[in-house]
Amino acid sequence: MALALVATVSLTACDDDPPGPQDAAAALAAALQDGDLSDVALAAGTTPAQAAEQRTAAFDAVLDALGDDALRVEVESAEPAEDDDASAVVELAWTWVTGRTEDWTYTTTARMTRDDEDVWATAWDRTILVPDLTEGEDLAVVRRSAERADVLGADDEVLVEARPVLRIGIDKTRITPERTPAAARALADALEIDADAYAERVAAAGEKAFVEAIVVRTGDRSYDVEKLTALDGVLASPGELPLAPTREFARPVLGTVGPATAEVIEKSEGAIAAGDLTGLSGLQRQFDEQLRGVAGLTIEAVDQETSATRELFEIAPVAGEPLRLTLDLDLQQTAEDVLRDVVPASAVVAIRPSTGAVLAAASGAGGEGMSTATLGQYAPGSTFKVVSALALLRSGMSPESDVRCEPSVVVDGRRFDNFPDYPADALGQIPLRTAFANSCNTAFIGQRDAAPQDAVVDAAGSLGLLPQAALGYASFLGAVPSDSDGTDHAATMIGQGRVLASPLGMATVAASVAAGRTVLPQLVVDDDAQARDREQATPGTPQPTDDAGPVRPLVDLTQQEAAQLRELMRGVVTDGGAAFLQDVPGEPVAAKTGTAQFGPEDDLRNHVWMIAIQGDLAVAVFVDEGEYGSTTAGPLLAEFLAAAR
Repeated sequence: MALALVATVSLTACDDDPPGPQDAAAALAAALQDGDLSDVALAAGTTPAQAAEQRTAAFDAVLDALGDDALRVEVESAEPAEDDDASAVVELAWTWVTGRTEDWTYTTTARMTRDDEDVWATAWDRTILVPDLTEGEDLAVVRRSAERADVLGADDEVLVEARPVLRIGIDKTRITPERTPAAARALADALEIDADAYAERVAAAGEKAFVEAIVVRTGDRSYDVEKLTALDGVLASPGELPLAPTREFARPVLGTVGPATAEVIEKSEGAIAAGDLTGLSGLQRQFDEQLRGVAGLTIEAVDQETSATRELFEIAPVAGEPLRLTLDLDLQQTAEDVLRDVVPASAVVAIRPSTGAVLAAASGAGGEGMSTATLGQYAPGSTFKVVSALALLRSGMSPESDVRCEPSVVVDGRRFDNFPDYPADALGQIPLRTAFANSCNTAFIGQRDAAPQDAVVDAAGSLGLLPQAALGYASFLGAVPSDSDGTDHAATMIGQGRVLASPLGMATVAASVAAGRTVLPQLVVDDDAQARDREQATPGTPQPTDDAGPVRPLVDLTQQEAAQLRELMRGVVTDGGAAFLQDVPGEPVAAKTGTAQFGPEDDLRNHVWMIAIQGDLAVAVFVDEGEYGSTTAGPLLAEFLAAAR
């Protein structure tokens, strides 16, 4: 009985112990985290509303910069004093999630006392929020943009780097409000931009704002900067922008860089802020995260009276990583120069067959900013006869096999003709090499039964026309329908009907012939997605088609097949429609011309092509509208090859 009595007394004594500070400390931490201190007991001298107001003033800038969910406050320890169980010291662990490599963490101390009603009250002090934070200080966040990395080409030559520019616009501090609308319209008219839209932007901007109208390269002779700045209220402010060597240089592929739009900022989830430069199109946009790096962050305590600052936390900006491309600076510029005076959409693509490196991918101005070189989808015409010839070779034919070339042929009621100037001495029973050299449509269509549609699809894949190849950059190679028959299959044999290819795709065909294997064009160096595609471009790998048909395995291109195709293409230069290429200096050129009709019957027009190989160089030239491949695209090809030596 004595033992039981002792136990009862001990239990009763424990039940009567006053509460510890742990629950009150947890409530304080939660309130500091979410900002609602209305239920927190505070010692005399400060109300919960006053404490909440101080928290808001101190943290507003940080929460705006990092987001409302950035703050975490936890109780690190909460123990009564050894000599006074009515007082306690609470250690609070603060974590601000910065979204960068390091979070801002620190510990503050709160002191609590227990009153006669066993309520723990906190003695409020601003140092509970941040160590050493004085009554006159609040926090500020300074964001430091990272240095944007360059875009590099072959041999790490710089393609895109920070270059001097002039930002031309209306400076509202230089003009009275009454004159501003007219000044904005005058500048817009001089620049040939939308006057109404620009005038609205100027009107909506602050009274001391500079409203940019256009950015021009320093020294750009397209703009008379002196004349523009003579206009009322106009200022040309110097700055820098990541730019290529010229305005036209690979612009549709490389894309552009400019101030981040509201949409980009919103989608970035805090990674991009107003005033940041960001990729707006092309590879600059696709690889923007890599190029722009990670912005730095400094959190300061700012004295509201003196503006004196103390640095509390800093993360240095991390510069972007360069984007490495295979483009050759000189060859790309050569390609741009070749297309300078071409009015319709046009392209020149050059590939190094031994590596698959894309050395040039130029798109003419007629494409209106589209990357005709890498994304254009056009009927390839007779350049596709390289594919058809491979299918025929695989059926057992050789370059010496006889074929019949007639002036015209009728398939299921549809008439197919040779091109109007087809040489009469290449009609009749002729070798395949002669039909190929002179581009006899009727001979290839006449052999369509030896090359079923599946065989043509296989041959196209062997030469790199893979419709769903993901190369790691915006691209289209080509597509050959697998369900064609009748007139559609006949049209396929001569690269028309539903057959599509890009200049990049047809350059890949030429490169595959030169290399003796299926080439995948590489533009972005060491891109993971492209590396995976390279691994998949092996014999037996499923080859996607452009429709819902069965997936076909990729058929290997053999060295013997490639040698026969090179022989056929060389014949186009020595005995066919590309004799003008015999005069191109350097190694012998092998080529194929191409013309593809499009449009209504009463207004037929021609896509014109040429592809060629010379040594370790494969080239495709395309013009959206022209006469023939040899007469329109041919001179451009000859000019490029001569300059590329």
